[in-house]
Amino acid sequence: MRAWIIIALLTSCAAHAAPGEKDAVALAEKGAQFVRAHGKAEMIARINSKDAEFNQGALYLAMRDLQGITVAHPTTALIGKNLLDVPDADGKLFRQEMVALAKGVGHGWVDYKFRNPETGKVEAKRTYVLRVGDVALEAGIYKH
Repeated sequence: MRAWIIIALLTSCAAHAAPGEKDAVALAEKGAQFVRAHGKAEMIARINSKDAEFNQGALYLAMRDLQGITVAHPTTALIGKNLLDVPDADGKLFRQEMVALAKGVGHGWVDYKFRNPETGKVEAKRTYVLRVGDVALEAGIYKH
């Protein structure tokens, strides 16, 4: 009986755990598969509409072109903007690093500070960047 209680507690805690690196990579790869199957325009529409399949609160998918313009983002005020020269709270030009990564090896991680939509606070964030054709998909996690 005690083993069942422990398993239930562990399952409950795991269900409420903050998203991790594997979750971010999986979301970006899911987005890449979606783009290949349904096209970039449909992916943009899904991201911008905050579709629950690609937006899980603090973990969400965004899209940037290789010139640095935000093509799709749940925070719609960012769409259409080139914010390459806007640093994070520590002065890091993280978007430039994301574009360079996408243009270079095509995937990888970038660390920076960003406002967490769940807490409203600027927090340390780690984003996985994955190039798909002429755009980069981005899925990040907040480090607590």
